[in-house]
Amino acid sequence: MAKITHLSGSWPQWIADNLARGCTPASLVEAMVRDNFEPSFAVKCVYGSVQAPAAAQQSASAGAYQYDTPRLPENVHQIQTNDRLVRVAMRLTQPVLALFENLLAPDECDELVRLSRIKLKRSTIVDPNTGQEAVIPNRSSDGTYFALNEDAFITRLDRRIAEVMHWPVENGEGLQILYYQVGGEYKPHYDYFPPADPGSRPHLARGGQRVSTLVIYLNDVAGGGDTVFPELKLSVTPQKGAAVYFEYCNRQGQVDARTLHGGAPVTAGEKWVATKWMRQGRYG
Repeated sequence: MAKITHLSGSWPQWIADNLARGCTPASLVEAMVRDNFEPSFAVKCVYGSVQAPAAAQQSASAGAYQYDTPRLPENVHQIQTNDRLVRVAMRLTQPVLALFENLLAPDECDELVRLSRIKLKRSTIVDPNTGQEAVIPNRSSDGTYFALNEDAFITRLDRRIAEVMHWPVENGEGLQILYYQVGGEYKPHYDYFPPADPGSRPHLARGGQRVSTLVIYLNDVAGGGDTVFPELKLSVTPQKGAAVYFEYCNRQGQVDARTLHGGAPVTAGEKWVATKWMRQGRYG
């Protein structure tokens, strides 16, 4: 496949936004090369013709993120929830990130997929200017969601998830389900709402900032589909029932730009994930 040597669509804004939010240029180049950009052209785009405003870059560097006591207990190898012993397979401290091996049982994964398949819709993002939902090329998936404590099955999962995330159930958004076919991906992005974006205001009013994310893999993906963290040079392979957890908002309300992450393109089979976002306060 020929390498990409032109910048089009949403890529210029993606570069500018991520530079302004504090991402290193090297991590953006790496993400673009992974998406089949010619390396020297990617370097030119990031370091040369497309740059974030100087004021935005200064603002991003001035407020360096301060790591405080993590929500996820340190030096813990397993978490006993009300109904399941969950193993902690791997963890980082800056940013706080962990891999849980067996958060969901295989039959629970299958049931979430079964319930979701019949009500999928094209996935959206929050428009940074308006706060409205928008469909963009950077996110090629279908999705749906389950309201918090929607039924007995979802209530059981919501409780277990809250226990491994060490945050109140009522601070969680409804469980989101995403489905990717071959070629489906989600380019690197943040889960928190950028405080400076006008479109973030109505979302921050509903429980405050997002503080942490849990991505649960509902199937074994035949090819591709890793969760990638460009700033950390980390790639997590989907494994049915496992989940990756990360935090990005401290007690002072700062957000951690090192949690830039994305879903790599699926190259074979399909990919199903469930995502839980936690807020500072009660969501609603």
